[in-house]
Amino acid sequence: MPVTLAEAKKNVQDDLQIGVIDEFRKSNWLLNNLTFDDVVSPTGGGATMTYGYTRLITQPTASFRAVNTEYAPQEVTKQRYNADLKVFGGAFEIDRIIANMGGIVSEVALQMQQKVKAAQALFNDTVINGDSAVDANAFDGLEKALAASSTEYNPTTAIDLSTSAAIDTNYKYFLDAIDEFLSGLDGKPSGLLMNNKLRAKIRACARRAGMYSETKDDFGRNIETYDGIPLVDVGEKPGTNTLVIPINATTGETSLYAVRLGMDGFHGISMAGQPPVRTWLPDFSTAGAVKKGEVEMVAAVALKATKAAGVMRKLKVN
Repeated sequence: MPVTLAEAKKNVQDDLQIGVIDEFRKSNWLLNNLTFDDVVSPTGGGATMTYGYTRLITQPTASFRAVNTEYAPQEVTKQRYNADLKVFGGAFEIDRIIANMGGIVSEVALQMQQKVKAAQALFNDTVINGDSAVDANAFDGLEKALAASSTEYNPTTAIDLSTSAAIDTNYKYFLDAIDEFLSGLDGKPSGLLMNNKLRAKIRACARRAGMYSETKDDFGRNIETYDGIPLVDVGEKPGTNTLVIPINATTGETSLYAVRLGMDGFHGISMAGQPPVRTWLPDFSTAGAVKKGEVEMVAAVALKATKAAGVMRKLKVN
């Protein structure tokens, strides 16, 4: 049965586990909105955790016909894909003396929060850049799925948004180009994924056109939108200040991703009967001075239809 993290939380009894799931949700738009198909069962002693699905490549057609003639047959094109669940997270060690010192912030809670932060940053990075051919322990992301697809939109020349003057000159053309890009998808996207620099540029363009607005999410945070579509900054790679969606150092260009979330579009995958996120606290009730805590997620993503996601290139922000 497909679940979100908010729904998965209802089946967890441990208060800490509930708090960790909320940490994953409230700091990450993707994890708060993504639906997980929790149907994968480990086989072969846990060595294989594969989710098989069919990706729709082309759209169906329809036509008129004359009396006593037949329709020209046409079938949609499908392609079989497999996505393997991947295990990711992190561990920390803490001495029982430090854990019991007290203070304004619990050291255990602090370390756990930071591991959650790193794990969700890794998830965002892999959703965009994941390539199992490069890292066998990672799942495949949008960059790999959309390369050379019908929804990879490449303007003839870069659209310059690098300065306020350039935005004044180009914002109408840019917004027209975005609308053309989005029209190639199979529905209105659930979110636009980008880096923080591009989000500032889109915000400026949308304000000039009167198409900028804000909404609030489940945690009371402001969510910026263009034409009602959330503008999502996917942040930095874990442990660094390197952007998940890079800006080319030579050209100053970056990319914009659009996703339509849903079980027939872009969604997550998780194990059957288990919450996608799990935690293990240090156990100071047993002998041993230094104890380990861990945060772990078992997940991957699937793109059921090519037109449920797209990428727009050549957006000059520097």
